[in-house]
Amino acid sequence: MIERRAWGRTGMEVPVIGQGTWQMEEDGRAQCVRAIRAGLDVGLTHIDTAELYGRGEVEDIVGEAIEGRRDEVFLVSKVLPSNASRAGTVEACERSLRALRTDHLDSYLLHWPGPHPLEETIAGFEELVRGGKIRSWGVSNFDVEAMEDALRIAGEGKIACNQVLYHVEERTIEHEVLPFCEAHGIALVGYSPYGSGRFPDDDPTLLGIADTHGATPYQIALAFLTRHPATFTIPKAANPAHVVENARVVHLSEDELSAIDQAFPLGRSRRLPTL
Repeated sequence: MIERRAWGRTGMEVPVIGQGTWQMEEDGRAQCVRAIRAGLDVGLTHIDTAELYGRGEVEDIVGEAIEGRRDEVFLVSKVLPSNASRAGTVEACERSLRALRTDHLDSYLLHWPGPHPLEETIAGFEELVRGGKIRSWGVSNFDVEAMEDALRIAGEGKIACNQVLYHVEERTIEHEVLPFCEAHGIALVGYSPYGSGRFPDDDPTLLGIADTHGATPYQIALAFLTRHPATFTIPKAANPAHVVENARVVHLSEDELSAIDQAFPLGRSRRLPTL
């Protein structure tokens, strides 16, 4: 069974492994709908999307996939920074709700820091919370400095999550962003856990550990990336069989975690990367 963890300090519990949907418009609508539904069947009920993806097409695909099953889903979408004025945030959310065929989001994120004052975006989020349109809100691609600004404006306990790039070959967030999120009760959601098509599936360390568990290197990577109690991951898969594979739970020993850490060293702290 997939572990569930606290979504920040919201009181909500969310599956550690979810379903990402970035670039899903490229994979064929019918297949993507089947894949999302296959994920729901095996407990991958945390679904992440954004108005950016496919210029709204992906939200529409997700809406079709979860129709009739909305109560099972923890649904997340994101507002484009260019739309994230106070009024623009509310309007963008309402568009997303129509595309997703639902009356609320479980969490709504600012996709990355943008041109509108953060005070306006957060005011829009809070308006949406009061109106019952969203249950929580968060941010994406925020470094510690941006997180500090958001925390100063919103106060403790308001920011549910920060969604960032995180895979075995890109661990920058472990230097500062992850400790900050852990210290302030903010969930950290790693996107592109397979490196957006650049996954090292021939790495001998991953292969050896996978063989021990009768698993795949991909499943081992997901277990490593969710080893911290504040972390979640949202692999994207448009093939139903691959989605089901993502749901396989693997428990790694301290020695195995150490071996992966050595095979994919953390490296020096640097600017937070994005895709």
